[in-house]
Amino acid sequence: MGGSGGRPRDPADGGDDVIWNSASEFFAMGGYGTYVWGAYVVTAACMAIEPIAVVLRHRRARRELAGSGEQR
Repeated sequence: MGGSGGRPRDPADGGDDVIWNSASEFFAMGGYGTYVWGAYVVTAACMAIEPIAVVLRHRRARRELAGSGEQR
């Protein structure tokens, strides 16, 4: 909440909360771009790797179960 009277600020009213004049300013994120975009990259990498890891673990578990059934 910002502004007077407890009302949220409207950027269209002349507030300069989120205004970038160029793409490079957007990607720089006010000096925090490395942190922000780094966090997005790490999150995207984790989201891409996790399903692959799940499939590999599932295959390994099925092989182990199939192999243990033959040994009995």
